[in-house]
Amino acid sequence: MNFLTHLFLSGGATELLVGNLMGDFVKGRLDGRFPPGIAQGILLHREIDSFSVQNQYFLRSKRRLDQSFGHYRGVLVDLFYDHFLAANWKDYSDVPYSVLLSDAWRVLREHKEFLPDKLQHIMPFMFRDWLPSYGTVDGISVTLSRMSRFRLKRANPIWKGADALSSHYEELFRDFQKFLPELIEFSEIRVAHRR
Repeated sequence: MNFLTHLFLSGGATELLVGNLMGDFVKGRLDGRFPPGIAQGILLHREIDSFSVQNQYFLRSKRRLDQSFGHYRGVLVDLFYDHFLAANWKDYSDVPYSVLLSDAWRVLREHKEFLPDKLQHIMPFMFRDWLPSYGTVDGISVTLSRMSRFRLKRANPIWKGADALSSHYEELFRDFQKFLPELIEFSEIRVAHRR
């Protein structure tokens, strides 16, 4: 669910951005199914996810959340970290947030032929509703409520996630501030390695 983080870590590279956002929607081996730049983005997405779930600060954030959230704690931390990135965007990027979103939306539409159907279906919601509202706790609350009802197939407690964000806001934000520089460094190394 950390769509914003994946966009941010693409560094404006067009095909890398497309693949990086597609990562949750493409399973299995790639076997030449996509142009090389998009394939690299998909692989980067997988590496970012693997790095994140093993990172000490990400794990610390998960432990801060009530166990009743179960395996959804990771989904919540992903979304909370996207919130912190959006809310503090100017600290991490010289590109205005609205410009990033409009540029990414345009690039994805230009590469529509490669996008999985499920991603094509949610893109309007992602760029018109979800991502623009990530910078506020209220926006995260609405996103979680929608996800709970429409995106996830089984009954789940994530609609209560905004309360957890509010309850642990400062601690989660401190975790994020330590996590993001490590993730940026990891991503830059992985991108440079693929050149």
